[in-house]
Amino acid sequence: MSEWTGLLESLIAIPSLSREEGPAADFLQDWMSARGHAVHRTLHNLWCESEPPSGKPTLLLNAHIDTVKPSSGYTRDPFSPIREGDRIYGLGSNDDGGSLVCLLAAYEALSLRSQPYRLVFSATAEEEVSGRNGIELIFPEVGPVGFGIIGEPTGMRMALSEKGLMVLDCTARGKSGHAARDEGVNAIYAAMDDIDWFRHFSGRVSPFLGEVRMSVTVIGAGEQHNVVPDQCRFVVDVRPNGMYSNEELLGIIRDHVRCEVVPRSTRLQGTSIPEDHPAVLRGKRMGLPAFGSPTLSNRALCPFPTVKIGPGDSARSHTADEYIRIPELEEGIRIYVELLDGLQI
Repeated sequence: MSEWTGLLESLIAIPSLSREEGPAADFLQDWMSARGHAVHRTLHNLWCESEPPSGKPTLLLNAHIDTVKPSSGYTRDPFSPIREGDRIYGLGSNDDGGSLVCLLAAYEALSLRSQPYRLVFSATAEEEVSGRNGIELIFPEVGPVGFGIIGEPTGMRMALSEKGLMVLDCTARGKSGHAARDEGVNAIYAAMDDIDWFRHFSGRVSPFLGEVRMSVTVIGAGEQHNVVPDQCRFVVDVRPNGMYSNEELLGIIRDHVRCEVVPRSTRLQGTSIPEDHPAVLRGKRMGLPAFGSPTLSNRALCPFPTVKIGPGDSARSHTADEYIRIPELEEGIRIYVELLDGLQI
């Protein structure tokens, strides 16, 4: 276990904020190469494979190497790995260093014997900012993927669903007029009808995440008290539940509201995996709890079935004095290997 805790501590000591992952990627690439792995690299994204592409399906293991900025509440140096009892403190220890070292350890163990799949390990950048220079860049190089494990701190519970994100800029239009006379068409009133539709939207329900949430979070109209406004702009925060693609959900919205709807992006999909997927069935036999995750991860960018699972606790992520426990790392490696060894996907 010491080699994996040592790797984690080395990574903690290298600042790896989002879009500044170069030094951490350099170190990890050298570390993996020294252990005999042929490491491929695109910008700050690394990946290696157990065997060349063949007729086997590909199983992708992924964790991210970037971190958020340390919060002002740290009482320890966030870039100095500190052991206290069975805990390793440091920025990125829990999110996402624990999953990274456990998945790499599992990759090495699983690669020692023949598997019914081609196994790919990846360590990627810009996850914390949903950047475009992260996991998506490796997909053309890796090739088609049949199934993926997204390593995030879930307490080794299986996240079968994950909320997505779509932010909409909406504009309701009217006609300006003098407020003292019965003139114009008030864009605020036009917006109110659409806002009410967003508020009461009801559709397909996820067994783990419930309904899609649509929340109006910003609104603005008018500049003078005596002029009926001809435009009302508002922003809607949409949290898909994995039962729709963002594109499908956008189509439903546009069919039911009168305002102009412009998405800032449709990249961050809500996701779900069938409960009868072989990996899920095996996980349930192992006694791994299943749940729906409200937090985004690289899973939102994967156009193939995935399960989010990893050591640590999501509640520690992005907090001061972040840590992970060594027994959590040991359990993570064991469960990853047991879950994936010989799995037919």
